[in-house]
Parts: sequence; C-alpha cells; structure tokens
Amino acid sequence: MSNTHATERRAFLKKATLALALTLSMGTGLLSTNAHAEIGKPEKADLKLGFIKLTDMAPLAIAYEKGFFEDEGLFVKLEAQANWKVLLDGVVDGQLDGAHMLAGQPLAATIGFGTKVDIITPFSMDLNGNGITVSNAVWEKMKPHLEMKDGKPVHPIKADALKAVVEEYKKEGKPFNMGMVFPVSTHNYELRYWLAAGGLNPGTYAPGKDDIKGQIGADVMLSVTPPPQMPATMEAGTIDGYCVGEPWNQQAVAKGIGVPVITDYEIWKNNPEKVFGITKAFAEKNPNTTARLVKALIRAAYWLDENNNANRKEAVEILSKPEYVGADKAVLENSMIGTFEYEKGDKREVPDFNVFFRYNATYPYYSDAVWYLTQMRRWGQIGEPKDDKWFDETAKKVYRPDIFKIAAEALIADGKMKKEDFPDFGAESGYKPATSDFIDGTSYDGKKPNEYIEQFKIGLKKDDKV
Repeated sequence: MSNTHATERRAFLKKATLALALTLSMGTGLLSTNAHAEIGKPEKADLKLGFIKLTDMAPLAIAYEKGFFEDEGLFVKLEAQANWKVLLDGVVDGQLDGAHMLAGQPLAATIGFGTKVDIITPFSMDLNGNGITVSNAVWEKMKPHLEMKDGKPVHPIKADALKAVVEEYKKEGKPFNMGMVFPVSTHNYELRYWLAAGGLNPGTYAPGKDDIKGQIGADVMLSVTPPPQMPATMEAGTIDGYCVGEPWNQQAVAKGIGVPVITDYEIWKNNPEKVFGITKAFAEKNPNTTARLVKALIRAAYWLDENNNANRKEAVEILSKPEYVGADKAVLENSMIGTFEYEKGDKREVPDFNVFFRYNATYPYYSDAVWYLTQMRRWGQIGEPKDDKWFDETAKKVYRPDIFKIAAEALIADGKMKKEDFPDFGAESGYKPATSDFIDGTSYDGKKPNEYIEQFKIGLKKDDKV
C-alpha cells in the first residue's frame, strides 16, 4: 500500500456534520464530550508514526495494511526507529506524531525520569509477548537444578535454578551479565521481578538521571541492549542472557545459541506490555485525529485476535516484511500462532503468548500504570517515598481511558464493533481487581501500591530513600 498523498485519497475522509468537542478540563485532566456526537474530521491527516522492530508493533502494521487508518481519513507513514531513546526523542521533538512505546516511557517522561515531557497513552497495544533467554553454557549449568518430566523441564522455570550458576560465577570472580532493552522497559522490570523472586538481587538505581544500569548491590548485572542486537551480543559472550520481546528469543533458538527459560506470561499472567504514546500537546491540538488513531488501532487489535487467532498466519506474512519486523516467517510463527519453542524441538502450546485484544488488552488501565510506578519505586528510579494518592494521580495523568472510550463508542455507533467487545464503561473505574497471578504468588492491588511494595524481601520499601 502506497504512502502517496494523492488528492483522491481524501475521499476516505468521513463526512462529519459535527465536530467532536474534546476539550481538556483543567480540574480533572479528562476529556469531556457529548457521547453521541460524531467525531469530526482529523485536524492533522498526514502522520508519521514510529516503532521498533518487534512483533508487538503489529497493530500499527495491520491498521496500515488493512486500510483502517485510511478509513479514518488518516494517511500514515510507519517508520522503524533505531532504539527506544531515538523513538522517544522523535515523539518529543515532533518528528514523529506518535509511536509504539514501552509502557514505562510515558510514565517516566511525565515524572521526569530521563526526558521531562507530558506523554499520554490512550491505547494499550498488547499483553504478554516477552521471554527470558540464557546462553547454552548457562542453560547447561541450570539443568541439574531443574525439575524434569519425560526428559523435559517442568515450566515455569524459576530463577532459583539460576542462583547456583550466579554463585559459581561469583566464586570465580566473574560478573553475571544480562541484557534488557531500556531502563523503563517492561523487560527490565520483568527480569528484575523474576530474579528477585528467585532470591537474586538485580540491584537498585542511584539518585538522579545518569544511572541507567541500576547495579547497586546487584548479584546480576543488568545493562541495556537494543532488541535486534540481543542474540549477537549473547553469542559474543558480552551478556549471559537477556529479556526481550519477539522474535529475538525465538531467534536464539533458531540460531542454536540460547534457550528461552520463561515467558512473561509465566511471570505475570496477562501482563500489560507496549502502549501507543503521543504527547499531551498533540492530543490537545488534534483531538479528532487522536480519537481516530485509537479507532484504527482498536480495529487492528481486534483483527489480530479475531476468531481465535485465525488471522495470525496472514499477520506473520505482513510482519516478516523488511519494513516491519523483517524476521523469518518460521521464527515469527513460533510465538505468533499460539506456540512457543523453548529448547530446539521443545515447542509447547502457549495460546496467550501474544494477546492484542482479548482480556481488554487495548484498554489503558490505571492499575497497569500504577504497577510500573511501583517497580520504578522498588528499584530506586523513584528515589523518594510517595503516598498512594501520588501513584493514582500520576497514573491518571498518563493513561487515558476517556479517549479510548470515545473511540470505542464511535466504533460501536459505526457498527464495526459491539458493546460487549469492551469493558463496561459505566462501571469501569480504570482499576482491575486485585490479582496474585505472579510467579511468586504476591498479591497486587493497584489501589494499594505501598502495601504491595512492602511485601517484597528484595528492593526498596515504601519509606526507604535511595
């Protein structure tokens, strides 16, 4: 599909008789609108959106390839970015109108960890989708500590099995190094969570903005590695393992250089992953464009999960294109079609490894935002104690279910979606019920973040200062 902005393509612009008044309320930060009003024409129709070459950028690729953006009068160019920092900078300075982002990026930017700018997310891109992989050498050392059944490891594999390996490295005076993709990435927090649940300290961050490793008191040394470089960096021996999204865990299996030991679904069942991020200023200046973007992305996410993942083979064909993920189709299929390969030949059913719409995956829950903030606090990226009210208010500045609701109700009015496809907006507070679906069984209630942090043996407690 061409990106040519020929005049005839403007025919896709919807004839709207009413402009949607999406005016930001000074007091609440929520959008106020007539729920029955039709969304007006996009204020900005030509858009450039960024992404990183990972399978969870799929909603953007599908919205483009299936014409969902054009249905909304939006003429989009999708552009791969070198790394997460370049991507964020592009959104901040206006080179990009929006992007596929790490869920922690809008939150970190808003509170001033790293870049200071107000970024919001009106759309959650997916659930799950990550894994933790170790080198073949580390895997062989872990094996004696694993429970086996019929010659295969019993999953989930806990970091307890890695602890003896790390201790062996320490005795030999060698650091045990692992990669993650960015200091405020889900991968960083999932890897830290898994390690700490197995009694390994992943370290805390020093005060200020300069510490991007967080290795104070660490048993395992974590550092940033861009996703596509993970397998080669491990093969070179620079890192002993990593946490990353697909297809880079499956790539290690395909190349015969490593073994994925656990998926993030096994660390936290149906955990939130990437988000779609835009600046608050963009949303205020272009409210109709914003709502229409979310409409297109919702349709794409629905298509990806429709009829029990019936469209995934076609999605793999699209994502394998060099302009998107550019990975081999067989590698992409290993996770995208409901399976996941651990060791070579050990392919298991994991139907929810990639979720794009089921379980209200697209809805930007406040409780998801709060969880990320608790991890920033736990590992010292937030150096001072914060009360529960602060967590709630910060989540509501960034995660915007009000915009999502406008887009969803417009899709229902258009006859493209059904009311039952979405949460009950009337009763929805933005907080999911408490859950203990974590590998260590710890209970998380997004309304009680400090109580949650207090449960952990490793990491900062609610009153600690860095």
